[in-house]
Amino acid sequence: MSYVPPAELARSMVDAGQSKVLMSTRDTLIRSYMGGAILALAAAFAVTVTVQTGNALLGAVLFPVGFCMLYLLGFDLLTGVFTLAPVAYIDKRPGVTAGAVLSNWGLVFLGNFAGAFTVAVMITYILTYGYSIPPNDVAQQLMHIGEARTVGYAEHGAAGMMTLFLRGVLCNWMVSTAVVAALMSKSVPGKVLVMWMPIMLFFYMGFEHSVVNMFLFPSGLLLGGEFSLGDYLVWNEIPTVIGNLVGGIVFVGAVIYVTHMRTAPKRGAGTDTETAESELTPA
Repeated sequence: MSYVPPAELARSMVDAGQSKVLMSTRDTLIRSYMGGAILALAAAFAVTVTVQTGNALLGAVLFPVGFCMLYLLGFDLLTGVFTLAPVAYIDKRPGVTAGAVLSNWGLVFLGNFAGAFTVAVMITYILTYGYSIPPNDVAQQLMHIGEARTVGYAEHGAAGMMTLFLRGVLCNWMVSTAVVAALMSKSVPGKVLVMWMPIMLFFYMGFEHSVVNMFLFPSGLLLGGEFSLGDYLVWNEIPTVIGNLVGGIVFVGAVIYVTHMRTAPKRGAGTDTETAESELTPA
């Protein structure tokens, strides 16, 4: 598996963040478009498997195939740059300014949404033969997801909003763990293995992923789900993006950077040893 130790992993994480922030606008948009599209296809696949087999765990087990594919192809997701770009900024890498980080996030958001929406249009079209027949079981599930995870949260008011936010935090804790963990291996099987587990976990647990939701909720709206664009933005996408941002920075990027890149000085090893030895020496 060619294991990469944590200190080297942290440096690779910062290098990756700098590379993404300094990437050209064209390449950032192309890579994020493809990232959003492939993840949307994986979500459509997982929902289809779940509906046709009645086994949500099987859908979750198979969903990471899309994430692994887009990562290995070098495409970008908003959740990943939420974690990698800030550590490059904290490390004061040349060219990585606050404005450059925000610009990168904005471009990746636009690219991810465009890619996911493209797939949403294609999938809903083929599920309904051009919106000419009633939604089948898979389409109805997409509608149900959109309703349950917008107006379903709204019904609980502030508690629903906090639940949504925390699901966003937990989601990117897992997703960014997968992104960073992939840097621990230099082999394809090793990368796939360490990415598969946290991605499977977040999907099965129903955590909120901003890019997956860029497919699920537009699909529900296109199919006639009983929720509005405003419901989607206020009661899902915006809080999810904020939760994903907090989860990625606080629980993955900052933690790894602080403890492995800017390791605190060890406690007085020499003094402690001398003290211990003096206590064992007879007077």
